[in-house]
Amino acid sequence: MKEFELKYGCNPNQKPAKIYMEDGSELPIQVLSGRPGYINFLDAFNSYQLVREIKNELGLPAATSFKHVSPTSAAVGTVLSPELKRACFVDDVKGLDDSPLACAYARARGTDRLSSFGDWIALSEPCDVTTAKLIRREVSDGVIAPGYSEKALEILKKKRNGSYNVVQIDPDYVPAAQEKKQVFGITFEQGRNNFRINEELLSNVVTANKDIPAEAKRDLIIALLTLKYTQSNSVAYAYDGQAIGVGAGQQSRIHCTRLAGTKADTWFLRQMPKVLALPFKEDTARTTRDNVIDGYINQNEEDVCEDGIWQRYFTERPEPLTQEEKKAWLSTRQNVALGSDAFFPFSDNVERAHRSGVKYIAEPGGSIRDDDVIAACDKYGIAMAFTGMRLFHH
Repeated sequence: MKEFELKYGCNPNQKPAKIYMEDGSELPIQVLSGRPGYINFLDAFNSYQLVREIKNELGLPAATSFKHVSPTSAAVGTVLSPELKRACFVDDVKGLDDSPLACAYARARGTDRLSSFGDWIALSEPCDVTTAKLIRREVSDGVIAPGYSEKALEILKKKRNGSYNVVQIDPDYVPAAQEKKQVFGITFEQGRNNFRINEELLSNVVTANKDIPAEAKRDLIIALLTLKYTQSNSVAYAYDGQAIGVGAGQQSRIHCTRLAGTKADTWFLRQMPKVLALPFKEDTARTTRDNVIDGYINQNEEDVCEDGIWQRYFTERPEPLTQEEKKAWLSTRQNVALGSDAFFPFSDNVERAHRSGVKYIAEPGGSIRDDDVIAACDKYGIAMAFTGMRLFHH
């Protein structure tokens, strides 16, 4: 297949639309089901690069959940704790522990379930049956992987009455060294970002605390690789082999840090016993539970504990989650890693990161206030590496 015609571009009025190889060669993909759109393919190609690079650097199966050309999370395939399984709504999945790929997707999808609603999925490995079963029950636009088992493909082809988007990509495909795109009819060209993110990038530790253990290095690599494919400005928190909070596309660095930190806090609080014990009615849909849990934790637009509201969701009225309870629980969450796609211009980013249990930071360095940022890290015993490499993505 040398080109694939799209229904329309970013919006319905943008026609005609298609994808093709500029040199006239075959596309490195096969569409096995559905009819992916313009934004679907932007998500697919960006997300697959992310999981491929995580797998190559860490040697573990990886998955990501993408929305609007940015990851909500990315994760490697390690076994989930019982509490995390419940928080991610996968405690009922038989054989989950036996499929590292399914564990990776369960983590990625379960991190920020509100943002992942209607996601695009990328898998670093051929999709197996357990992973396909997980995907089948989530609201999702499509998946890209280097292959699918026969049974897994059969399961996915039945999703959305046969219209679910399933794309297979050639794992041996190597893109051209130069990239081009047009804006306002003007062509931009640049070298492809082939910068490798690995442990060596974390060698310049500039703080008094210079101890970054192996697990923290893994998490920093996941955070930095996530940022490489996240719309800038961006900050990512990572823990236990997954990105747990991504702040994307903010004009201010501190807004990135706050947004990502709030998402990381919510991820931790979802695993709190009081939250796991919420007395949901049995027929409450998974997507509704996501919204209610988020409202319970963050006291959003609807007070789900208020009389006249709690009856919609619960068998009995739950006790509200107090600020004191949240603060106490979060104070026990430590050893979080944080990556930033550009330098911290002020120490306020470190102050906010510390509130979410951050112990390890990787950022490019190069600010005129680097000394202030380092001093803030030393105040809290945080180990920070200057990578010397900006990771903007647009």
